[in-house]
Amino acid sequence: MDEIDDLLQKTSRTFALTIPVLPEPTRREVSVAYLLFRIIDTFEDAARWTTGRRIEMLGRFIELLDGPPAAAAPMVEECAQEPPIDHAGYLQLLAKMPLVLGEFQRLQIGARAPIRKHLARSAEGMRGFVARAEGPNGLELETVEDLQSYCYTVAGIVGEMLTELFLLGRPGLAPVAEDLRSRAAQFGEGLQLVNILKDARPDAEEGRVYLPRRASTREIIALAQSDLAVAAAYTETLRTGGAERGLVGFNAFVTKLAVGTLQVLRERGLGAKLSRLQVATIAAEVTQAIGQGRPLFGQTGLSIAG
Repeated sequence: MDEIDDLLQKTSRTFALTIPVLPEPTRREVSVAYLLFRIIDTFEDAARWTTGRRIEMLGRFIELLDGPPAAAAPMVEECAQEPPIDHAGYLQLLAKMPLVLGEFQRLQIGARAPIRKHLARSAEGMRGFVARAEGPNGLELETVEDLQSYCYTVAGIVGEMLTELFLLGRPGLAPVAEDLRSRAAQFGEGLQLVNILKDARPDAEEGRVYLPRRASTREIIALAQSDLAVAAAYTETLRTGGAERGLVGFNAFVTKLAVGTLQVLRERGLGAKLSRLQVATIAAEVTQAIGQGRPLFGQTGLSIAG
């Protein structure tokens, strides 16, 4: 797992901070799943490739999940000869596709099945959105409904997959399983909306306009806030349902980071980010609340419980 952890550090922001708090074997399963989704995200965002090449690579990668990891070698070579992006960490991940596929195949079958199912669903949805980006202006979303469809493809499906991994091997969570499943996609949507607001400018420079033409930024912020209230309820359901501290901590940390980022976006505008001190403060408050067995969120579902 040392190489997997190294790849996480080089390819993620939030999840590199939060995945280590998960209990095993969920930590390993989520780490590998994150990297698999990061690979298809990289193909989706491959600004240096043609639309057709991006669609082709998304399909080919899913086929690799069912074969020997060494079968990824031709794809690794293609990515080295014609890099799809400039990000050094993502390029290193593409070079390590056989390693990640090998780790995937070593997971227990109960984890492999939902990861494969939801990865394939997300990749297929991405292919549809990539096809829409073939025009001179790249991908442009028109309506809030369009944005929500995109968010479900790239993040809501991830929320559904993570929920199945959280439930795996935890019969004590059976009474709250359907509650968690009903909130999973909206949880993912909230996190994705915050990322879209934060990265709006660099995305636009690369030909991706996710903020809909027919909606105001204020409307998208309000939608994200509503989704994050659902994320807070999801996390509290895990806590009151008896999940391990690490599992609760992971979800609380990612939710509170998103809530904090949304607040600075509201105050300072698109592109604003949390400072390292703010991130450390959130981490400490989550740890303290979990240690004391206190609710993690205030009455609004968004504020830090103090």
